[in-house]
Amino acid sequence: MAGAEVPAGNRLERRKMQTRAALVRAAQGFIAAGNLNAPVLEITQAADVGMGSFYNHFESKEELFEAAVNDTLDQLGALLDKLSVDGEDPALTFARSFRIVGRLFRHLPETSRVLLNTGLTLMHSDRGLGPRALRDITVAAEAGRFTVADPELALSVAAGALMGLGQLLRTQPERDGAESSDHATRGVLVMLGLPPEEADEICAQPLPDLDELIGTDAG
Repeated sequence: MAGAEVPAGNRLERRKMQTRAALVRAAQGFIAAGNLNAPVLEITQAADVGMGSFYNHFESKEELFEAAVNDTLDQLGALLDKLSVDGEDPALTFARSFRIVGRLFRHLPETSRVLLNTGLTLMHSDRGLGPRALRDITVAAEAGRFTVADPELALSVAAGALMGLGQLLRTQPERDGAESSDHATRGVLVMLGLPPEEADEICAQPLPDLDELIGTDAG
């Protein structure tokens, strides 16, 4: 009913969720800036919450930063999950995700800086990009699409290529991000065992509109 009063318990829970979200966003900003040594007071000031509120949600700055990274990983994972198609060529699935994440270094610069500044360990997290890429590599190897004896090693090499691409795009803003992402994807596909001609064909496949996919305007 319009104008009905919201129960006090619901309001309290909503405020708690808003406070936690503000802290996570603030932490992501510090991570993106490469400032992993910011004191808790500085983080709470950026989030516009009190010190006491911080410790209602997190025991330490390290726990908050872990939550901030996991939130980023979950967002990227959910984004890639929108694209999954049952029965699709696993090589195409892997390549599409790699090409899209490569483009996101330009399309979502804040998220990209979080990824770059928290290092390659993210690719071996149990959340976000890593498990999805490992799944796609494993399925493609089992289907005979990739020539891979050790999927985890292949994931590490592919992750290195992805982070290297991201760093290059970060330091060379004039570089064409989409073209560079496709070239990098082609190189990884060939490394995984695809013939160059087939890698070229896969990297020429159309991609979904990124603005529509992520639900935001490019920034």
